[in-house]
Amino acid sequence: MRSKIEQIRMSKKNTADSGIDIIESPEALASQISRAEIFFIKYKKALIGVAIAIVAIVLAFAAYRFYIDSQESTAQSALSNVVYAMENDSLSQALNGSGGNEGLLAIADNYPGTDASNLAHLYAGIALIKQGKFDDAIDHLKSFSSSDLLVQGRAYALTGDAYMEKNQPEEAISYYKKAADYKSNEFFTPVYLMKLGIAQEKAKQPKDAIASYGKIIEEYPLSAEVTNAKKYKGLLEGEVGE
Repeated sequence: MRSKIEQIRMSKKNTADSGIDIIESPEALASQISRAEIFFIKYKKALIGVAIAIVAIVLAFAAYRFYIDSQESTAQSALSNVVYAMENDSLSQALNGSGGNEGLLAIADNYPGTDASNLAHLYAGIALIKQGKFDDAIDHLKSFSSSDLLVQGRAYALTGDAYMEKNQPEEAISYYKKAADYKSNEFFTPVYLMKLGIAQEKAKQPKDAIASYGKIIEEYPLSAEVTNAKKYKGLLEGEVGE
């Protein structure tokens, strides 16, 4: 009787030989090819459909990128013509364009998916706030998105400002919180926390406002907002009896 070790060796040998047989034996190889042919024939339509779908997706993506790249170039050129008007507070010209040049509103709408369109939404929001058109400003600011360290937080805060101008402190609070929580930094976060505290006071949330002012004092003691934060916090604590 063969030992267990010999049986294991024979089993491994047979397994290995089966692969060699397929390569060395024409009959075995033909059998494997035949099975593959049968599988292909059986699922021919499905396999071809999948292949066509993959090619279509690749081509569609390539076409989309080509389109976006071409649009980006045009949109960036249009946006550069608007920046000068923005810098000189020619708000109507910046928003609506002039001399055949597109304004921020047109750039934002006509070049979706481009960086220039995205930035045009932000600029339009700022200009519309200055014009007192707060609802329109909110729509554009909400359409803007960025992973930048500072700009997205600024957009959140501006949205909060627009809601405060509309006397809607509850809505403003949610955006000031987003601004304060977005990539915290010593330069702008204290400003956003101060805005948050003021909005919370207006919304009759004194304890929350105290917490916001306290965060400035504790976490950003060197900021310019600390003096007012201490003042407002002390006044509120006196009112609520803390």
